[in-house]
Order: sequence, then C-alpha cells, then structure tokens
Amino acid sequence: MPLICARPLGRLVPKLGSSLRPVLSSAAASLAASPRRPVGVVLQHLDTESWKRFYADHKLDFPALDQKWRQKWSESSREKGAKEDEKNKYVLPMFPYPSGYLHLGHLRVYTIADVIARFQTLQGHKVLLPMGWDAFGLPAENAAIERGINPATWTKANIARMKEQLDVMNGSWDWNCELATCDPDFYQHTQKIFLALHEKGLAYQAEAEVNYDPVDKTVLANEQVDANGCSWRSGAKVEKRRLKQWFLKISEFRESLLKDLETLAKDEAWPERVLAMQKNWLGKSKGATVKFPVLAFGQGTHSAIEVFTSRPDTLFGVQYIALAATHPSVQQLAKSDPELQAFLSTLPGLPPDSKVGYLLPHIRAVNPLAYHEETPEDTKVSLPIYVAPYVLGDYGEGAVMGVPGHDLRDHAFWKEHHYDAPVRFVLAASEDETTTAMPNEPFTEHGVMNANSGIFKDKSSKEAGEMLVKLLEPAGLAKETEKWRLRDWLISRQRYWGTPIPIVHCGSCGTVPVPDEQLPVVLPEVDEHWAGKKTGNPLESQTDWINTSCPKCGGEAKRDTDTMDTFVDSSWYYMRFIDAHNKEAPFSPEKAKALTPVDLYIGGVEHAILHLLYSRFIYKFLMTSSFAGKEPNATEAAESDESSEVYEPFKRLITQGMVHGKTYTDPATGRFLKPDEVDLSNPNEPKVVATGALANVSYEKMSKSKHNGVDPTTFIAQYGADATRAHMLFQAPVSEILDWDENKITGVTRWLSRVYDLVQKVVTASSSAETPSSASNVKAFFEQQQQQKSESVDDLAKLDASITIWREVQRTISSVTASYNKVYTLNTVISDLMSLTNVIASSSNYDAADPLIKREAVSALIRMMAPIAPAFAEECWSVLYPNQAGSSLFDVTSEAARFPTPDGTEAILKSRKQTCAVQLNGKTKFAVEIGTPPAGLEKDTEKLREFIVAEVLRTEEGKAKLEGRYGVDVNKAKKVIVVRGGRLLNVVM
Repeated sequence: MPLICARPLGRLVPKLGSSLRPVLSSAAASLAASPRRPVGVVLQHLDTESWKRFYADHKLDFPALDQKWRQKWSESSREKGAKEDEKNKYVLPMFPYPSGYLHLGHLRVYTIADVIARFQTLQGHKVLLPMGWDAFGLPAENAAIERGINPATWTKANIARMKEQLDVMNGSWDWNCELATCDPDFYQHTQKIFLALHEKGLAYQAEAEVNYDPVDKTVLANEQVDANGCSWRSGAKVEKRRLKQWFLKISEFRESLLKDLETLAKDEAWPERVLAMQKNWLGKSKGATVKFPVLAFGQGTHSAIEVFTSRPDTLFGVQYIALAATHPSVQQLAKSDPELQAFLSTLPGLPPDSKVGYLLPHIRAVNPLAYHEETPEDTKVSLPIYVAPYVLGDYGEGAVMGVPGHDLRDHAFWKEHHYDAPVRFVLAASEDETTTAMPNEPFTEHGVMNANSGIFKDKSSKEAGEMLVKLLEPAGLAKETEKWRLRDWLISRQRYWGTPIPIVHCGSCGTVPVPDEQLPVVLPEVDEHWAGKKTGNPLESQTDWINTSCPKCGGEAKRDTDTMDTFVDSSWYYMRFIDAHNKEAPFSPEKAKALTPVDLYIGGVEHAILHLLYSRFIYKFLMTSSFAGKEPNATEAAESDESSEVYEPFKRLITQGMVHGKTYTDPATGRFLKPDEVDLSNPNEPKVVATGALANVSYEKMSKSKHNGVDPTTFIAQYGADATRAHMLFQAPVSEILDWDENKITGVTRWLSRVYDLVQKVVTASSSAETPSSASNVKAFFEQQQQQKSESVDDLAKLDASITIWREVQRTISSVTASYNKVYTLNTVISDLMSLTNVIASSSNYDAADPLIKREAVSALIRMMAPIAPAFAEECWSVLYPNQAGSSLFDVTSEAARFPTPDGTEAILKSRKQTCAVQLNGKTKFAVEIGTPPAGLEKDTEKLREFIVAEVLRTEEGKAKLEGRYGVDVNKAKKVIVVRGGRLLNVVM
C-alpha cells in the first residue's frame, strides 16, 4: 500500500489503479467538502465490503516508508532540545574496519545498538550513538600494494561506500561525532596519549624476537606464518630476528585489571565467558620456582635450570625437562649444534600444541629432591632435557618440568617420545587408590600423595606441595613465587599504514619525545612506493621525513620509523567520540565525567581478550592522568593498587552471536554450490541443477568460498530496513548463532501489515483527529465503569473486551521493557508485540471494546515497536495522530511519544468472568465460564466455595453436566474443594 495516509485522496487514486477507484466513490462528497482531511478520516465512510476491496492484494511499500522517514530524520537532529538535567546515555557498537562492504554480522550488531538507543530515547534520555572507522591496518596496505594506489585513497572510498550502506539501515547515528583513526586529527591525540605513557615510564623500548619476512621486509604475526614456516604472502622462509620494539607497560596495571573483573561480574554486566577469558589471559598463578641442577658433559651451559610450577606437589613425578626455543641455554648450545639450529628454524611454522621435540645431547638435569636420602630411587634418576615448541619463552622461566602422570600436555609429549616408558603417578584421588587402578590418563586434580612420594605418602597434595617448597628453600633450590601470564604490550609495527610513533632518536640525547606543538607527526606521501607495488616499510626509505632535528639539543636526529599497533587506536576511540571536535586534547575532563564509562558496548566475542583488555588498561591510565584532570600522582596510585576508585570503560558488555548463511553442497562431491547451481523452484527440495539430485542444506559461517553470503543492502532494498531489522532480531536470541533464512521474513511483513490495518481501522472509527491521551484518561475510564456498575449486556461486553485488551497491553509493557533492558532477549519483544496485536485485532475484542481503549492500545503498540521498526512506527504515529505529524516519535522534547509504562490499572482490570475447571474425584470432566468472585472473598474459604458452586450450577452447561449427566448432588459430597481462586472445583463423592 502506498503512503495512503499521508496523501490527499485525489493524488492517491491514480497510484492505486482504476480498479480501486469505484471503491472510493462513496468518499467523494466528503473529500470535496474537506479536501485537506487525511485519507484515513475520509475513508471512515467506506462500508465493510469497500474496505476489503480497498486492501485486497495491496501491500505496504516498506522501502518507500524508509526513504520518506530517513529524509525527515536528516532534517532534524534526534537530540534536538534534549533536557540537560536528564541522565546521558552512551550506547556504542564496536566500530567497523572499512573493508568496503557491510555484511549481515554488521547489520546485526548495528541493529541491536540502534534499537537500544531508540528505546532509551523514547524513555526520555539523551543518547549518544556514534559511528566511526577503525581505518588503519595491514589489509589496506596490502590492498594498496596490489592496486598500486595510496591506502588512504582506498580507505576513504571504502568509508564512503559503507556509510551509504549504513544509511539505509534506519540507524540513528550521531554523524557529527564521526571519526576515522587514519585522520591526522584523530591520531594526533593517539600520539599525545603515547607520549603521556612515555612520560610516566609506561612506554619503553626493548629487544624482542619477531617473525621477519625477508622478502616483504616486514614483521609477521604468528598466524601469518604457515605450517612450513613460510610467509603467508611472499612464501619466503620466515626468519627469527631480535629487533628493538616499543612496548606499553600494561603489566603495571595487572592487579587492578584482575581485581576489577569482580565489578564487571556484578548483575551479569559482562558475560561470564568473557570474564573467564580475561582472567585466564592475565593468568595470575601462585606456585614455586624450582632449580634443577644440570649435568653438562663438556657443554658450556648454565649450572641449573629454573622452572616455575603451580604444582610443586608433583615434583616426585618429574620425568623430563622441556625448554623454550628462546631459553638462554638453548641459544648457547645452538651455536655449536647444527642439528639444533636446523630444528629451531622449523619452529615458526609449527602449531602451538605440536608434540615435536629435540633431545639435547650430552646434558641432563637432576631433580632437586634427589639430594634427599628418603626420596624414592625413581625420582633420583637424571632427567632428559628437550627443546619443545609447546613451552612458551615469555611465561615463567621459559622452562617446564615434565610430569606425564599429572599434566595433559606433558603426558602427550612423553608418549610421543617414550611410548613404551612407564608413566609415574605420585598422587591419587584417595588414600586407597593405587597407580595400577588408575586409567591410562593423567590425574590432574589435587588429591592424596601415594607411595611414589616417599615420606609424604598419605598427605594431601596441597599440604605436601607447601612442605616440599619449605624443604628445598634452605638449600636455595625452591622458593614461593607469583607469576602472571600477561606480558607487556608490543605495539611496534614495521609498516606504513598506522599511527607514527612520535619519537626522534638523537645520537647525543637518546630517545626524545616530539613536542606537543609539533604534533601530529604525519605520514609522508609515498605514491611512488605504491605505484611501483613495492613491499616493505616505505617509511624507512623516506630520508627527508626521517632526518630531523633533536627537540632537546637541536642536533641531527632521526624519526622512529615504526608505527603503532591498530589496537592502540581502538583502545581509546570511545573517549574521542564524546568530544570529537576538541583540537587541544583527546577529550575534556568534563565530557569524560559526564559521558563515560560507556553504558552499553556491543560487539563480537572474538574481541573478548585483546581489544577489551587493552581498552581497560588505557582507560584506567587516562582516567588517572592529567587528561581527566587528575593530580600528577594519580596514575602511580592506580598502578600500585592504592586507588579505591574503579575505572572501567564499559559498564555493560553485550556479545552477539554470529550470523550463519544457508549453504548448499553437492551430495556426490561435497562441493559448495553457487546460487545459480541450485534449483529452488521448490524451496523445500533444493536440487543440484547439473544432476537433479537433492542438494545438502546446512547453515554455516558466511564466506565467499561457500557462496552463502547475503548482501544486507540488497535484502533491505527488497523488504525494507524495518522488516529486515525485525526479522534479524526475531530469528534468535542476541547471544546465539543466527541461521539466516530469508523466507521467514513473510511472518514479519504480515505482522507489520496487520498493525497498519489496525491503525487505519482506529482512525476511520474516530470522528476527529486526536492527540495522544495520558495514562490517567484510561484509568479514569475503568474507574468510571466500575462506579456505574451497568447491567446492560452491551455495556458489560464493552467492559470485558476493554479489560482484556488493556490487561494485555499492561502485561506486554512490563515484558517488553524487561526484554529491551536485558538486550539478550530482544527476540521476545517481537513475539510479545505479535501476541498483543492478535489480542487487539481479535474481532470479539476489537468490535466490542471502547474506542478510547482501542486507540490507546494501538498507540502503546506503536511506541513499543518503534525502536525496532522506526520508520514504520513513525508512519503509523503520523496517521494515528495527524496533529502530531510535524514531530518525530524520537524527539526527546515530546512528552506525548514516551515509551509506555505501567499505569497502575492492574487492580481494577479484573475480568467479570473466569474459567472454572470442574473435577469429579480428581478427574477433570468439563470447564465453564463463571462470574469472578468478589474482591476479598478468597479469604473466606467457606463463602468462596458456596459462591463457586452456585456460579457453576447457574450456567446451563454446569447444571446439565454436573446434576444431569453425572448425577452429582453437591450437598451430599464428601468434600468440595476450591483452589486457585475458584478456577478449579473438585467434587469428591
């Protein structure tokens, strides 16, 4: 149906077609008399048959509605005139990387964010919902090399394209806050934050081992090295190099990063899964550092190997020592061992859980317990020493004690290299459990020490562990230790497309910060580099840019040619949104206090560790720094855990599930089928075009290789943004995987059409255009009906229908409000609204209910659905209340368009009738409609029983069945039991 309620009838008729013109002839006189009256009012003169013909085979044009209201929204700001004394709300979806195309995953997260922002706007809040672009990064640089263009050109074109896609989603983005991390106006402040960290000693340079591609001349992440140790891009053999790198000292904040997880766990503010991942990444563990003396036969190495263990109780079970490739002893031995050198060169391409190992020749280790005379002989045997990729060089001491009997990885490694050798178990689940009775798997829990633990037999393993450390401590062979998995954040990238590090290197002064007045340090133009499709970091060859003067002494100096990890940009971007046009500072202290932390942060669980951890770290630093107006020593207090304040950037975190697409495969080959290779003439039986065989159907992660991607803009162009948004939310709870099925959207479009029909019916039944009523009007109506106590059949029918509708409205308001607030159950909002629509539209209710109740019920329905289907709701609102057509539902200055709240009518919405199930001797025989017991009667059991029996017998069905068919004389019953307020009557004979 075209926008029939917003156009004069004369302009509407040509668009509907000649077949519908006769339907409207009966309204001609009314139109002539009042040409400016809304079509909805004019159509009230149509009879029922004319209405049916009017709506027949005519569908709402949802894309047209979208376009109409997007244009209106663009003409006025959603925040215009917001009350300053109302609490600010900050809703933020994780900003996208500008790849050039939005996918359904983007649509899902941005729909969720916009729905919540609009819901809070309707509640009267001033909501900040910004959008920006995570625009730096390696993909843009690679695209520039492939295409021979500047990465800035490629990135800006992608941003423009994606912004157009976002615009058709009916979002309410605050584009005046828009930012791109590749804009010098943004990364100028990233550089300021880096220098503030540097001033506090939290940014420093140190040597670190990296994966280096000698062809592309760049550093690679571990995931960019294939199984053969080669670069994913150039194919070159990756080299391990030690380069001077920049680090941020996140380890200084580790205690508060761990402790404050307790705050985020309150009221389920953050998902338990994310909190666990954060805690594991921080990796605080208490244990002991143990020294294993080394027997070196002619080998120059350390006299002892230090190992950190969280399970000193398993010391008796050590059967080997494993070292990381970067362990100093390994590096020393490799100088004279070509085979070890060759083994080390294969490690970059191996998976972390690889079981390969290199047995170091002519060197053994000794268990420190071997020097105790009562230690079992097996424990005194010298231990082989391996180099193993599963040992991390940056955790503990870069060495592990291998305990196959009580560690899964150690067990797997031992079996790989000593398949026939027995595994030694030194503790069991209970005192009477022996090693022979245990399964051939490691026992990893705490328990009771067994006979292989010597004098510690029968002691609890926890107690024994403490005793063992104390036993070895006097000899300097063990000490209690606390270790963290967390390592300082390496931010150096030997690439062009990133924020330049604002440091110059002077031969006299060393590393010198670039002065604030010289910021930003802007990336130089290197068009020749891109045009030549050259690899490597072009900054290293830009001598005019590199060579500069020292800010301290004025002598010759060179700029740092590293750029920052893109995680640095995303660790603070949410702070820039609140003060996006501040040229002097990243943000003002006043804005930070007013708008942070973010009230609701929404994004994928794949960012649960690094991005969120880095954001938490940077926010803690910023909020204790001069940027937030804090005293100079505030940061030191936060680092030392002396501050009582908790600084967390995101009050609440919502992680949405992935979107999977319908995937077709050939049953004969397993090959993924393209859309044109599938015959969907019968959607229930898709066939392979080439063979006619039934195709296999599954839902899988969307990808180009599986040909199961869906372009959201194409879908929106066909069905409209509002229907698409509702369909997206309705299919699955927010946190779960969504199996995208286009065919199911028809249920949503039918529902929207029914709502529109309801609006039209309400409007045509009114004699004049009305403004929204207050809740007190509805309450007054029901109170008046109670006082009148009319016995008229028509009046009672009207009251019953009105109560039924309004009671469902009140129930829905409570349920929907809870779902909007919870977020994860947004799918139930739509199901609740569909149920409410059915109740209102039911002929028995709608035909009998009072016009006021029908109008206010539809009004509440529109406002409750508005966050999900904003353009559609705006259209319905403008039709229902033509006098309000000049304002938007989402205008925070409008009191009339607030999100509905319970109006306190529950106590007076008691129906005159209720259903009573009648049982004989506990078996249900029938059910009848009876009168509702008077208020307070349920307190008097005897009177309630008499009332219910009388009501049942007053009905024709009750009397006929109870006394006629079943021959029951209630007066002679052994018991008459009434429960559930008279909804169940049990007669026991």
